[in-house]
Amino acid sequence: MPIPLQKTFTYAISEAEAKFLQKGMRVAVSFGKTKIYTGLAFSIHTNKPNLYEAKEIHQILDETPIVNEFQLKHWQWLSEYYMCSLGDVYRAALPSAFLLESETIIYLNNTFTNEEVLTNDEFLIFEALQHQSSLTVHQVSDILGKKKVMPIVNDLLKKSVIYVKEEIYETYTPKLIKYVRINKVLENDISLEQLLEQLSRAKKQREALLAFFQLSTSKKPVKAKDLEKYAKVSSVVIKSLVDKNILEFYQLKTDRINFKGDVSELKTLNNHQKNALSSIEETFKTKDVTLLHGVTGSGKTEVYAKLIQNVLDEGKQVLFMLPEIALTTQIINRLQTYFGKQVSVFHSKYSINERVEVYQNVMSNKTKAQIILGARSSLFLPFSNLGLIVVDEEHETSYKQFEPSPRYNARDAAIVLAKIHNAKLILGSATPSLESYFNATQNKYGLVELNRRFNDIQLPKIELIDLKEKYRKKEMSGRFSDRLLKLITEALEEKEQVILFQNRRGFSPIVECKTCGVSPQCPNCDVSLTYHKFKSELRCHYCNYTRAMPNSCGACGSNDLDSKGFGTEQIELELKALFPDYKIGRMDLDTTRGKHGYQKIIGAFEAREIDVLVGTQMLSKGLDFDNVSLVGILNADTMLNFPDFRAHERAFQLMVQVSGRAGRTKKQGHVAIQTYNPYHQILQQVSTTDYQAMFKEQLQERWQFKYPPYFRVIKITLKHKDYTKVDTGIHWLFKALYNVFGEHVLGPSAPAIARIRNQYIKNVVIKIPPKQSLTNTKQQVLKIKNTFEAVKEFRPIRFIIDVDAY
Repeated sequence: MPIPLQKTFTYAISEAEAKFLQKGMRVAVSFGKTKIYTGLAFSIHTNKPNLYEAKEIHQILDETPIVNEFQLKHWQWLSEYYMCSLGDVYRAALPSAFLLESETIIYLNNTFTNEEVLTNDEFLIFEALQHQSSLTVHQVSDILGKKKVMPIVNDLLKKSVIYVKEEIYETYTPKLIKYVRINKVLENDISLEQLLEQLSRAKKQREALLAFFQLSTSKKPVKAKDLEKYAKVSSVVIKSLVDKNILEFYQLKTDRINFKGDVSELKTLNNHQKNALSSIEETFKTKDVTLLHGVTGSGKTEVYAKLIQNVLDEGKQVLFMLPEIALTTQIINRLQTYFGKQVSVFHSKYSINERVEVYQNVMSNKTKAQIILGARSSLFLPFSNLGLIVVDEEHETSYKQFEPSPRYNARDAAIVLAKIHNAKLILGSATPSLESYFNATQNKYGLVELNRRFNDIQLPKIELIDLKEKYRKKEMSGRFSDRLLKLITEALEEKEQVILFQNRRGFSPIVECKTCGVSPQCPNCDVSLTYHKFKSELRCHYCNYTRAMPNSCGACGSNDLDSKGFGTEQIELELKALFPDYKIGRMDLDTTRGKHGYQKIIGAFEAREIDVLVGTQMLSKGLDFDNVSLVGILNADTMLNFPDFRAHERAFQLMVQVSGRAGRTKKQGHVAIQTYNPYHQILQQVSTTDYQAMFKEQLQERWQFKYPPYFRVIKITLKHKDYTKVDTGIHWLFKALYNVFGEHVLGPSAPAIARIRNQYIKNVVIKIPPKQSLTNTKQQVLKIKNTFEAVKEFRPIRFIIDVDAY
């Protein structure tokens, strides 16, 4: 069932249903007193449940299974490894259109007359039903202004005022296109001349009919829209031809996303890429997973394309995974020019219906779904003969799902998926994660290095700018040092483009009163509100609470408000003042809200309509722009001083990735990094792009402080709106875990932001030494969790387990 319960449930079916029903089909079943859910047939057997009476199923919803054996195996692994229920995985894996939900519909019982027995709330509903034939539970809650309305509905049922029905909604609707054809009756009996004679007075209709015959000579079906365009008439004219029984409309089902364009040959690889390709093919003979460590701009995508071509020639499917939707827009174009209609895209910016279509195409192994390009959710598609998985930019944190459950890491889950299908998997990155590189050095994965950029262009020249010094010498204008401004000016005069990176959106993160020092806080979270100048509002980036920017301080009434820190919006405005003749663009969560938000900005930048692009970490992911000669990082220190054991590794990856956007085609690029601490070891390693030095140093620290890749980590989080409950709960939990695991339990601690959406948060971390069994550890944790949930006062607390919580 798509509900977060650990176990499966048994329902009764007739013999005929048992013959028809297969594993992986959906069935509508009632669960609890009134709810109807879409269950998934997991196994069909003849064992009666002992503890409860098996209910009958309502109906079977599918003709054929919509989930295959490979998926069910993968789901079981996910649920066991990440300690979540199968229901959670089921809900995450299927597009929500497949999960039919019941909606309780309430009707008025017309025989009811005794209105005196009704309470005020009940009378309101009774009155509403006089005007409307039926109401849903949601509408009742709107009428009463309450969330919990089921008790009132139940009372009305007892008093026989109403009766209810459960209705099931199928939420996927196929896209239909309207076509026109000549009415069958007329095909033989009447000649074109007679028809035109009939229409001698209706000039527009005659033109439309002639246009129809011209279009139909190509033997292709004629779309109603195309006919309107071609004949230059309105839809009314065509409708009148249909009314006269000369033409008729019919509809055909079509997919919402289709590739339009020309297919070109794969690019010829240079020698370095050829060597890398043959090394990968060699390692695939002995290993299932290979790590391709290629510097930024070395042409990894071309190597992937060759590998994909080989797998397609064998008639197998390919999954190409990317961390960020922003990236897909560019890679879609590149893969589609190579493979045309064989590429399908699957990610959360697509509508429900579009996702259902891709799901169905993959299931029936259509030619248009041989290569699937998608973010982490594409892992759940119903592949039947997967041959290759490519995980590009494998170090990215976006591959990890944090909320809601299952809290899986798509890279690790992809490795298991490849094993289930006996497929090969390639991990690609210029800055691999420590775990992957460690596994490669330990001989678990194959390792292939690609150390030269395409066309032998040199890696960008990286320069560190000391902000302390610049402020002391008063050489700053706004957030820019004189050196960075000089570099930007030079690049723009050369008609080249510039990327500026600041990993914080909005105008400034803190607004402070100069008189009393108070800054506006979010009422629901423990954070100060971020100022967004464009809408003149203060916004919380955790719960989306917004309020207008105040004119005076709420604490002391002073009008002297000052903003501290800076985000992308402030940089964009400063640049517009400094470079009024150039076009400045911004790419962050605020500007890429719509479905095609990314495409518009990336498209405009590629078409050189934008001279300077300011953005957050979205810019750091493998994007390929040929005219960028300068990349500026405006404040490197915010990334380094982060309370997380991976802060240094992440900062290195982010800076090297952003730097890699510069100088990718013709001449060497330039990178300027502004920092208060230019002698920091990570910045020094970034300036020489020395991955090996960073790897060795970080590994040593990880061993010393017992962190991955040596020790495994399970994080347990408790959340509740009552602080004392969470506090008592976490101390009880810590003691219970400490009794079992001893010093390997860290905590209890509050995260950097200890309250989000009015929920207080406390954490405990369990470290698992290399020799300790992961399975036994998980069993112990689950035992403790069950005991915890059995305590009455702890029951309302949300208990979250996150395996590999990084």
